[in-house]
Amino acid sequence: MTGNGHDDHWLVRPGSIRVLRIVFIGVLAATVAPDFIIDQHEDFGIEGSFGFYAWYGFLTCVGMIVVSKVLSVFLKRRDTYFDG
Repeated sequence: MTGNGHDDHWLVRPGSIRVLRIVFIGVLAATVAPDFIIDQHEDFGIEGSFGFYAWYGFLTCVGMIVVSKVLSVFLKRRDTYFDG
């Protein structure tokens, strides 16, 4: 905290957010760019779709997050669960 009451963490600064957004878009573009160059030999028909590995990885990650949230409902315990 500074004297003006604003948080100066680097992830909060607008300039840092803009740079991170540009870097993330560049990384995403780099994962899809090889589809233009490499001739794919797919085993399944859907593998030949444009950007398959990028969107499949994204959907798989989202699926893991959703499953973990559902599991947490059943596996969560109170903070005092292990207290004597």
